[in-house]
Amino acid sequence: MKVKEMMTKDVECCTLLDNVFEVAVKMKENNVGVIPIVNGERIVGMITDRDIVLRCVAEKHPNSSKVEDIMSNDLITIGPEETTDDALQLMARYQIRRIPVVEGDQTLLGVVSLGDFAIRHEYAHEAEEALQDISDPIYKNKPC
Repeated sequence: MKVKEMMTKDVECCTLLDNVFEVAVKMKENNVGVIPIVNGERIVGMITDRDIVLRCVAEKHPNSSKVEDIMSNDLITIGPEETTDDALQLMARYQIRRIPVVEGDQTLLGVVSLGDFAIRHEYAHEAEEALQDISDPIYKNKPC
């Protein structure tokens, strides 16, 4: 199966003009743990609920902090025509649970997550294996 068939397409985003509070509110409203940060249609970063806790709250930064001060910008991305196996291997290798799906010059098309695999019965075993690899600190340096 191709990534484009599995990914979540209508992803809520924020821009570099938004602050951390606005990102947190959007997470709450949409019941999600990640918000891509875009500049136009191009993805420039991602913020997770964990980023907010560790890089903002725990470091005593105000809620009005710029998103670019806490977002992750060393993104691992995947193309829509790549296989779902490729996506799972990337998640395991880089110990991440979500991958932005992009084309061309980093134009955001959607996000594929470990949760997308977990809710599909035919991928239950692969999702379980990927989660084990994501959680294993030794796996990070293993080749795919």
